[in-house]
Amino acid sequence: MEPSTSSNAFSFLSKGWREVRDSADADLRLMKDRANSFRNLATSFDRELENFFNSAAPPPPFSVPAMRSSPPQEIEFVKNLQPKLSEIRRVYSSPDFSKKVLEKWKPKARIRIDLSAIRKAIVSEVEEEEGDEVVEFERGKRGRKLSLKEFWDWGEWKGESEAPDWEPIRKLKSRFKELEKNSEFLENFKSSLKSICRDPQESKEVPPLDVPELLAYFVKQSRPFLDQLGVRREICDKIVESLYSKRKNQLLLQSLSGQESAVVGNGNIDDELDLRIASVLQSTGHRYDGGFWPHPAKHDASDNERHVAIVTTASLPWMTGTAVNPLFRAAYLSQSAKQKVTLLIPWLCKSDQELVYPSNVTFTSPEEQEAYIRNWLEERVGFKADFKISFYPGKFSKSRRSILPAGDTSQFIPSRDADIAILEEPEHLNWYHHGKRWTDKFNHVVGIVHTNYLEYIKREKNGAVQAFLVKHINNWVTRAYCHKVLRLSASTQDLPKSVICNVHGVNPKFLIIGEKIAAERELGQKAFTKGAYFLGKMVWAKGYKELIDLLAMRKTDLDGFKLDVFGNGEDANEVQSAARRLDLNLNFQKGRDHADDSLHGYKVFINPSISDVLCTATAEALAMGKFVVCADHPSNEFFMSFPNCLTYKTSDDFVAKVKEALENDPYPLTPEQRYQLSWEAATQRFMEYSELDKILNNEKDGAKSSTHSKKLITKSVSMPNLAEAVDGGLAFAHYCLTGNELLRLCSGAIPGTRDYDKQHCKDLNLLPPEVENPIYGW
Repeated sequence: MEPSTSSNAFSFLSKGWREVRDSADADLRLMKDRANSFRNLATSFDRELENFFNSAAPPPPFSVPAMRSSPPQEIEFVKNLQPKLSEIRRVYSSPDFSKKVLEKWKPKARIRIDLSAIRKAIVSEVEEEEGDEVVEFERGKRGRKLSLKEFWDWGEWKGESEAPDWEPIRKLKSRFKELEKNSEFLENFKSSLKSICRDPQESKEVPPLDVPELLAYFVKQSRPFLDQLGVRREICDKIVESLYSKRKNQLLLQSLSGQESAVVGNGNIDDELDLRIASVLQSTGHRYDGGFWPHPAKHDASDNERHVAIVTTASLPWMTGTAVNPLFRAAYLSQSAKQKVTLLIPWLCKSDQELVYPSNVTFTSPEEQEAYIRNWLEERVGFKADFKISFYPGKFSKSRRSILPAGDTSQFIPSRDADIAILEEPEHLNWYHHGKRWTDKFNHVVGIVHTNYLEYIKREKNGAVQAFLVKHINNWVTRAYCHKVLRLSASTQDLPKSVICNVHGVNPKFLIIGEKIAAERELGQKAFTKGAYFLGKMVWAKGYKELIDLLAMRKTDLDGFKLDVFGNGEDANEVQSAARRLDLNLNFQKGRDHADDSLHGYKVFINPSISDVLCTATAEALAMGKFVVCADHPSNEFFMSFPNCLTYKTSDDFVAKVKEALENDPYPLTPEQRYQLSWEAATQRFMEYSELDKILNNEKDGAKSSTHSKKLITKSVSMPNLAEAVDGGLAFAHYCLTGNELLRLCSGAIPGTRDYDKQHCKDLNLLPPEVENPIYGW
């Protein structure tokens, strides 16, 4: 085996050597051919020069006489050049030239010809014949005239290895260098070329949709309808995931294109399914640009002037959350120069004002009430708020203890200002709304949920049945009329398109009171001289039932405990009678403003209510530096981060927290905690969670997700949106039902509130409804 192995190795080496030798011979032959071709080129150049010299001989006898009489400057000029050219011909036609070229041949070598002798001859000859005559050449942008000598020197080779660029070439190179600095332009240009010259093989076939995928997409898009039927969102998500997961696993096993692989496997089932459907539709060339429901023309925001309309269900002097908080929101939003703000509040006729407004305060005109509201606001915020106040017709419902709109509320915002709408209590505003759809008139509609209506309704007769109906009606109207819904706490109904965020602050006056009390305590003064108190509208649902139950249950444990109660309301007599019957140590007093001087000395605020969404009085007590004892409930979740908030779960905890608060002093608020309670922080949270900051900065909704911004598939234009069709259908059905007076009365509406009445026309200077909205017929 060894001789055979040696012979094979020798044959392999000899074969390799032959290949190397043949390659080297081929390279040498190529170099010789190049040298010979250059020598032939020099010979041809020599032949051309000889022809040129022969052409300079005297003209034949039959030439034109006028030509012979002209001065022979060109012929003499060529004769002077002949010795120099002969020298060049002799150098480059020598037999050693090829050898020198082969010796000095390099990959980037350059053969330079010394033309200095020719230059000297040409310049000297021309200067002798023409003197100071110049040749016109443009140099740079100044267009200066150059002499022939200057022009030759301008193009002379300065270096030993490289020749300088001619001026136009140098400028062209500098332009290219400037262009290279603009990398973004080059990248866009390259990507455009790639998209134009893309290989057809790059776009592989997209696998077709199967039945489970279609069912999953149908269930996903049917969530609004299923939600109305009582099917929870979690169940719909599980159905979609189970139907799509099998197909997803199959797609991951296949060889997919870069685009398809980005669609599948990002972890979000909804987005994966949307992009999967879009990719299939895009592969077929289908584009969906329309919708089942027409979209009317809206406010044009191209002039960069945005308008925000805040619509609420109550107004001062009624001291309720939906009257106070929207007023502060309008004031702080108006501080920004990005938008103009309008606050739209209800106008009540004098008979309703006497039922609603405290202390028999009434107004004869909207201007009078507007002046009252502005004065009240400026006293508390400390600045003059620049926003508009408008009124819409409203009526007070005694059974619901709230104000309901009369007529189409949206018509009181002019179309030119219909840009962004903030609906305070959107379900309340739209229960009986019979008018234009908010999302059709406005570019962006945000709803803010203030009240836990289900908790109130459950306390009434047949409350379970009523709560079931109201729950689905609330889902119906908020889905049909809002783009985004903000819930102040998790204690509210889980509405479609909703997120949880506290977007309310406290009156700046309470923060000032808190700073004053903290300063007194730092000086060693006793700021809190009183014990515990409770303040709120005196109705059972505002926590009075829970308060009396706790005190009655733990009466012996709280022996000697005295509680002052401040409030007015419809249930005042019943509440006081129950307290006397149970012999509770409660001192009832008339309701007053929480910022009243008589309340500054109390150290503990007790609020056992579980029906509130976000108790304003609790936030005000914390801002004043007091202890707060409240239930461990979702409505109080925002306050639990403050050290002075003491929460309880059981009646035993309630007793322990009350004693702890009475025996200790509250912690002073830090600057961060004070800011968290302020309206500046609340406005910042509102702008973020409502996505109003992006809209006012002209940012697109699709830019929220950096992942989606990198996708090549645009969902919104490539496939229909069943959710929009469902929302449009719900709005149309609601419009039809609320137009029937019998159905309105059966559902609890105030008679005659589909349109405003004559008294509203007189107070607000409105045209009668039959003139504003005429009905044509035969």
